[in-house]
Amino acid sequence: MHRLDVSDEEFRALSNQVSEFAARYLQQLPSMQTFPAEVSGGEVERLFDAELPVEGIGGKAFQSLNDIARTSRPNSPRFYGYVFGSGLPIGALGDFAASIVNPNVTAWRSSPSAVTIERTVVRWLAEAVGCRGFSGSLTGGGSSANLMALCMAREEKSPANELGSQGGIVYCSPEAHMSIAKAVRLLGLGQVAVHTIPTDARFRMRTDLLRQTILKDLREGHKPIAVVATAGTVATGSIDPIQEIASICRQHSLWLHVDGAYGALAAIAIPQKFTGLELADSVSLDPHKWLYQPAGCGCMLYRDPAAAQRAFAYSEDYVRTLSTDPIEGFAFFEESIELSRPFRALKVWLSLRYFGLRAFRESIAEDLRLAQLLAAEIESQAELELLAPVELSAVCFRCNDEGRDADELNRAVLKRVIQRGKVYISNATIRGVFALRACLVNHRSTEQDVRAITSEVLEALRDVRRDDAASK
Repeated sequence: MHRLDVSDEEFRALSNQVSEFAARYLQQLPSMQTFPAEVSGGEVERLFDAELPVEGIGGKAFQSLNDIARTSRPNSPRFYGYVFGSGLPIGALGDFAASIVNPNVTAWRSSPSAVTIERTVVRWLAEAVGCRGFSGSLTGGGSSANLMALCMAREEKSPANELGSQGGIVYCSPEAHMSIAKAVRLLGLGQVAVHTIPTDARFRMRTDLLRQTILKDLREGHKPIAVVATAGTVATGSIDPIQEIASICRQHSLWLHVDGAYGALAAIAIPQKFTGLELADSVSLDPHKWLYQPAGCGCMLYRDPAAAQRAFAYSEDYVRTLSTDPIEGFAFFEESIELSRPFRALKVWLSLRYFGLRAFRESIAEDLRLAQLLAAEIESQAELELLAPVELSAVCFRCNDEGRDADELNRAVLKRVIQRGKVYISNATIRGVFALRACLVNHRSTEQDVRAITSEVLEALRDVRRDDAASK
C-alpha cells in the first residue's frame, strides 16, 4: 500500500468518525450561539497556526474537528448576517461523494457523467428562473460569474482578446454588488468605466437617468458596452426594472447582465417580480444562497454559447477536443475561465432529486414570508424604524433614541446583539444612515427564530441605555 493511502478498514473508521461528528453538529446546531462565545484571535491562532508537520499523526489529525466547529460561525436558524445559505446536509454528502470520485469537470472526455450532470443542472436552474434555453456553467460564486459575464460583454461590444482593452463603459446602480466594480478593474477598463445610475425611492435603478447618461456618454465619444441590472441588491434586496432596462439595451446594442446572485432564485417562488429576466444576455445566480447549498457553488447563465466561446476559447494541442460529436466533443474550458474544474454540480443534482423543486419553492416562499413578518414586527415597535421596503428577504431597520446620535447608538446595539449570541444580524448603510440588517436565506429559520430578532435588539437597546446611564 502506498504511503499516502489508507486501508479500507481505516478509511471506513475515519468516515464513520466524520459522519458522527457531522450528525452531532447538526443535532446541536439549533441551540448553538450565533457567534462563537469567548473566542479570541489568540486562541484560534494557538489552535491552528502550527508549524508545518514533517511527520504525520494519523487519525489524531481528525481530533481537531470539534475545535474547528467550536470556533466557527454556525449556520444557526438565527443567523441572519449575510446573504449566505444554510448548507443542506444532502448537499454536503454530494460534496463528499464528488471529492471521492474526484473528476476533472473540464470536458466530456475527462468526465462524461460529471459534465453531463453539470449541463443538466444548469438547464434545470435556467428553467427554474424562467430562462429556458440558456446555457452556462457552475462557478465558485457570484463574483466569478459576474466577472465572466462582463468579460463576455467586453468581448462582444469592445473586443480585447487580441489587441488589448479598447475601453468601454459599464452602467449599474450604486446598490450594485462590489464584485461589479472589481470585475471592471480586473478587465482593465478602470474604475472610471463604471458609471453609476441613481436609484428611486425603492432603491431601483432609474431608467430615465440611464437613458440620459448613455446618450450623454455617446455624445462625449465614450463607448457604452453593458448595463448591469441587479435582481436582489445585497443591502435591501431591491430589484431593478429589468424589462425596461432590457429595452434600453436593445435600443443601444448593449449587453444586459443581471446580477441575480442573491435574488434570482427567488423567481422559483415569485416569478412575477422578475419579469424580463429572460431578456438578459447573461444572468448570475448562487445555489449556495437560495438553494441552501454548501459554499462554493455559483452559476453563470448566458443566452448564446458562441459569445462565451468568443470570450474564453483558447486551447493548446494538449487539451484540444478532437471529437465533433455535440455531446462527446463538449468542453467547459472553451466556455469558461477555468480549465481544471471540481464536480460542483453533484450536490445540486442530488438535492433537487432528493427534495424536488416544489420543496425549494416552498422554502423560499417561507423565507419571504418570515421577512415580511419581521418587517411588521419592527413597524409595531415605537423604538424601531424600518428603513427600506422589503422586496425579498433583506430587512433594514434601526433603533431610535432622541437623546443620542442614531449611528453611534445602532453600532452599540449591534455589538451588544452579537455579544449576546442569541441572534446574529449585520449592518448596512441606507442613504447614508447606519442600519441594522437581517437577511433570511435559511431553511432552518422559524417564526420563533425571527421574532427573536426584535426582542434581542430591544434587549440590547436597554443594555446600552443602562450602560450610558451608569457612565454619567
